[in-house]
Parts: sequence; C-alpha cells; structure tokens
Amino acid sequence: MSARGLRDRAREGTVHFMGIGGAGMCALAELFHRSGYRVTGCDLRRDLSARSLEALGIPVAAGHSADHLDGVSAVVVSSAISPSNPEVRAARERGIPVVKRAEALGQWVNPGTVVAVAGTHGKTTTTALATEILAAAGRDPTGVVGGRVAGWDGNLRYGRGDLYGVEADEYDRSFHHITPRTALVTNLEADHLDTYGNLASLREAFRTFVDAVPADGTVCACADDPGASKLLAGLGARTCTYGFRAGAQLRATRVRTGPGGARARIFEDGRDRGELSIRLPGAHNLLNALAAAAAARRMDVAWSDIRRSLAGFRGVRRRFERLGRERGVTVVDDYAHHPTEIAAAIAAARGSFPGARLVAVFQPHLFSRTRDFAGQLGAALAAADRIWVSDIYPAREAPIPGITGELVCDAVTAARGGGGRYHPDLSTLPAALADTLRAGDVCLTLGAGSIESTGPALLRRLGGHDA
Repeated sequence: MSARGLRDRAREGTVHFMGIGGAGMCALAELFHRSGYRVTGCDLRRDLSARSLEALGIPVAAGHSADHLDGVSAVVVSSAISPSNPEVRAARERGIPVVKRAEALGQWVNPGTVVAVAGTHGKTTTTALATEILAAAGRDPTGVVGGRVAGWDGNLRYGRGDLYGVEADEYDRSFHHITPRTALVTNLEADHLDTYGNLASLREAFRTFVDAVPADGTVCACADDPGASKLLAGLGARTCTYGFRAGAQLRATRVRTGPGGARARIFEDGRDRGELSIRLPGAHNLLNALAAAAAARRMDVAWSDIRRSLAGFRGVRRRFERLGRERGVTVVDDYAHHPTEIAAAIAAARGSFPGARLVAVFQPHLFSRTRDFAGQLGAALAAADRIWVSDIYPAREAPIPGITGELVCDAVTAARGGGGRYHPDLSTLPAALADTLRAGDVCLTLGAGSIESTGPALLRRLGGHDA
C-alpha cells in the first residue's frame, strides 16, 4: 500500500492499532489522531501508554476480538502480533488491509524530510535530542520515538510541517521501511540474533539502511564505534563522523561526567566551538548529544540553538530515570538489557553517585539474548557492588530448555568470584531487596521487561507503604 493509499484508507474509516500500547505503536497512533484521522486500538495490557491515548480521546479495547473491526478501513499491527491472531485473520477475511507498524510509519514519513537514528544503543535518546534541537531552531519537527520523553507527555512530538525525527529500529529489519534524508548510526554490535542469525547479516541490514540515503543526503556515524564507522566506506551520500577520537569531524575533548551530567569541549572540523553540557549522566549520553548535534549542523542549525536545547533536555523515561529516595536509598531505573548498555548505566551511576554502594538488579530480556550473551551480561554486571538477577522476561519468545536467568548469575560469579544472587520471582524481589539495602545505597534496576515495576514497588516498601 502506498503512502497515499494508507491515508486514503484512513479517510474512508477508522485506523485500528493492534498492540496500541507498545512503545512504537502509541506514538504512531497519536500521530494519526492528531492529524485528524479516526483511531481506535486494542491491547492485552492497559498500561500508562494506553491510558494516555484514552485521555486524548482514542478508544482502547482490552484484548483481541473481531468485534473491534466494525467501521475499520485499515489495521496497523505491532511486531508482537502474530499473523495467526484471530483479529488479524478476521481483518484479512473482510479484505481490510493489515500493515505492520514499521511499514505504516515509513508510508507516513517518507514523503517528508526524515532524520532517522539507527544503532544498537542510544536510538531513543538521540532521536529525541535531535528533534528537540530542530524544534529549538524553529523547524517544528515531528518526533517519533520508542520512549516517553520529558516535555513531550509521551512518545510523540507533533509538528505541523513535513520534517520528522524518527527512531529507526533494526529489529525485524523495520528500518528498511524508512528512507531518510539524514541518517545517524550510533553504533553497531551483535544483537537481535533471533532475527539476523549472525553479525554479518546484521551489518548487511545496516548497510541497506544507509544505502537508502540519497546522494545529496548525509550519513553520520560514531567514529568511536568500529561497526558504525565502517558503514561510511563507499557511500554515495555525504558522510560525517562524531565522537571522542582524534579525526572525528565533530569531536568532544576534555570530557567530564559527574552528578550534574556531562560536559566537554567541542571541535568542529578543527574549530573550537566552546563548551557543551547536558543534564544526562554518562559519557554515552554525551555521544548521543554529539550525534544529534552532528545531524543538526548538517542542517545548518546554529550552535546557540544546539547548546540551549541540549542543556535543557530532561531525558527519557526508563533511561537512567531517578525514581525516588526512601530511607536513604536512591532508586534509579534503566532500560539497559545489552552488555554494553549495562556497562554504560553502571558507569553513569558511579559518576552520578560517587562513593555510594551500587546494587544492580537485572532482569534478562529474551531467552535467545540470554543464551547468546549470558557471559557478557555477567561480566558487565560484575562492575556493581551487589548484583541480583531475576528470571528471564520472555517477551515474544517461547522458552529454550536450559536457558534461565541463573546463567547470568553464574556468569557474575565467574567474573568476580561471587557476589551474585539469583532471585527468579520478580514479585517477591522488592521485599528481598528492602531487607538488604542500607542508607547511602543506590539501587539500579536494569532491563527491558517487567522489571520497570520493581523500582516503584521497592520505594513503597522502603517507605512503609507496602506490607
């Protein structure tokens, strides 16, 4: 279905989003709604995203049923929805087009000017930063990301023009539906091997993504990351690099990280551009900011707008999110679920809370990822002072015999000679943690699954609000 076809279908009836509460789906549903189209949705869970959409006037039904299809002219499905789903089958039987979320996003944004951010890590934050910089410069972009951004009241910044900042996800080759004018690649490491099988296939997919950029477009890549920087070789589009390494076109030097965020001296093609500071913790977030700045500079955004926007950016939900403090214990939640992300989150915690005892609580995400990365996950977690590991959040996967969270805990023990605790039941974890934490500790919950409920439950327990 063409972009015109999808919009024509939307004018004829209702666009129905299955799995509407998903991180990418809720932003797209809101985009259709704010653009004047009739939207409905359904989801198995009525979480924060679903409730936020209902507050906008979008009906969200519980579960899946063919009854949801009355008056529907097109169905958009998340990657979590199986083709065998009864509601999907009913839509096809009625001749209603069923479009994957990534395809629908591409159909919507590709007629405009797209700044797309791809990479194994940092996509959401970098896309939000780039969108905010363009907004500060008066460009009024629409931003579509996979996390709730402070100041956006959700996953979408709605702009009135045809400029888009888009998070381009490599899972299931979703980013191949995006045709960017400017592409950012933050990094490229082994991940989603359930989709790709091996790193070579993943690299090929990233190459296809950057090859879609036209000759008069730009591809920016992190000079510090071998996987990303190698993508620039032989491209038809213009290229640029950013990072900490000598030779990067946009380079940060004299990097300082601490409780107040991160700052550095910036050089652009050898010219001193002065200091740049962000509120976000960690050197990895400074790289995210550099990526966004690199894209903005290729779009002729002034440094004054870049600095102002970056200094004021307050972050994304579940990206080193400080949840609160009770009984002297600070609780921070982070989406990190890959070894590199875990290492970055722990380093950020060390910089933000110098001298504190750091207690890391990790929920592995996916059986296949745990199987492939258990050793590396354990080694990354070993940098904390105390480590707790729960059982695996399966998401879309069926169990794999012999693969449990205990593999990660064993890897922690191997990396540090002990110190890991395996606590498979997430529901009883807050109580167990509360009994061992002491004033001055920082508890860092990590993972892409239901671990997000642990931090708030722990704070309630510490505050005496839970039995």
